[in-house]
Amino acid sequence: MAVKQEIIRCPAPATDHLERFGFLFGYPIAHSLSPLLHQTVFQNLGLNWDYFPLPSTDVESFLKLVRDPRCYGKLQFCSQLFLQLLMLPIGSSVTMPHKVNIIPHLDEITPEGRAVGACNTIFRRGEKLVGTNTDTIGVREAFVQNVAAPGQVYEGRPGLVIGGGGAARSAVYALHAFMGCKTIYLVNRDPSEVEAVMSWCKSQGYGEGLRHVSTAAEAETLEGAGAIVACVPNFPPVTQAEVEARKIIEIFLAKPHKGAILEMCYHPTPYTEVGNLAEKAGWQVILGTEAMLYQGFEQDRFWTGKELEELPVKVTKEVIAVELAKARH
Repeated sequence: MAVKQEIIRCPAPATDHLERFGFLFGYPIAHSLSPLLHQTVFQNLGLNWDYFPLPSTDVESFLKLVRDPRCYGKLQFCSQLFLQLLMLPIGSSVTMPHKVNIIPHLDEITPEGRAVGACNTIFRRGEKLVGTNTDTIGVREAFVQNVAAPGQVYEGRPGLVIGGGGAARSAVYALHAFMGCKTIYLVNRDPSEVEAVMSWCKSQGYGEGLRHVSTAAEAETLEGAGAIVACVPNFPPVTQAEVEARKIIEIFLAKPHKGAILEMCYHPTPYTEVGNLAEKAGWQVILGTEAMLYQGFEQDRFWTGKELEELPVKVTKEVIAVELAKARH
């Protein structure tokens, strides 16, 4: 007999005092910095807006309610939270486990969202709900905003992505579409995950230059990378496959050319083992908070209509840095 999975819901936030509001929809999201990021942006822009965490697994009910116009005024059938979502003016963030299964229910998806196969942002275009993926922009801007001489660091050189899954697809897309990497090496402990990433990227037209580097011996023969994106948790290698993957990473880091590495992992600390290895090897290390911040600024660009230079980037970075320092201690 199948066990019915418990549906996680959350209470409705108070929004009567707000002009507009949005949500981070996912589960679990207790450690997310997105609410603080967007609240800081709105406050510094002088907007009477807010952004709330919505920890929920009730995807079907959520989608049914936001799509059904009969919900208006029928409190006995709809929670107040979902009635408020029906009126959501600015859009919403979407995180795991909903990034993929939300897509078929949207009116449109941008080229980035379709290419990556994951939606982390919803915004309104007239009456339509449009999905996009700003993780790709986060990766791009992390390099663009932090590398002073891209022509010397990563332009014209292979890229390297460590990991598998959706984060790896976003990284591959950013390296290919925005940073001009014609060859992109993939390193991961699980070959099946690499195959899945390669198959997906090829099906979307940007996977021809992908190469799975599966052994240290193979890594020794290859040209060094200029930009590396690490998309794996900060755990020490234990299994034989993990040890081999770490050896491959160390070989690429030890090559004569020293580029820049974006370490996407930032919780509970952005200072990881891989980042430490890269720094000792002479690489520029870009903290994962940079990608998180710039993907968030891209969301705010969709929601507020303001360009990056109009957003309070400096003060928001300072607020996030303080929060991370608290978490480390």
